[in-house]
Amino acid sequence: MGFTIKQVAEKTKMSAHVLRYYEKEGLLHHISRGKGGIRHYSENDLEWLGLITCLKKTGMSIKQIKSFVDLSAQGKTTLKQRCEMLLEHKKNVEIQIQEMGKHLEKVSVKIEHFTSQHEQYMKEQARDNEVSSTMA
Repeated sequence: MGFTIKQVAEKTKMSAHVLRYYEKEGLLHHISRGKGGIRHYSENDLEWLGLITCLKKTGMSIKQIKSFVDLSAQGKTTLKQRCEMLLEHKKNVEIQIQEMGKHLEKVSVKIEHFTSQHEQYMKEQARDNEVSSTMA
């Protein structure tokens, strides 16, 4: 029977709108329909949604994902092209991770810097308060 769009939306944390959009854009092929045109998603559809989500969250464009899906629909003759596409994407993700690591390092340095400044400020405040109370 499969899953309804509501069940898939709950499982994937995607809105029904996004699921319909992905189908309209050709990212999900052959979603079966029951009475009244109600969508029935299969386990395979859920796996595709998982891959689409992964690719999208790692920076692949909808257009690129569509190309990948289209290649997949052509069968085993496109396996090499799909591997090459994913290898290129993997390289891009690794570059992004390196860049994010550098940014994270800078943020960490700034946290240490401002924490140190704050601690120094608090010591000065405590000292000033001590001096003020002894003078009174």
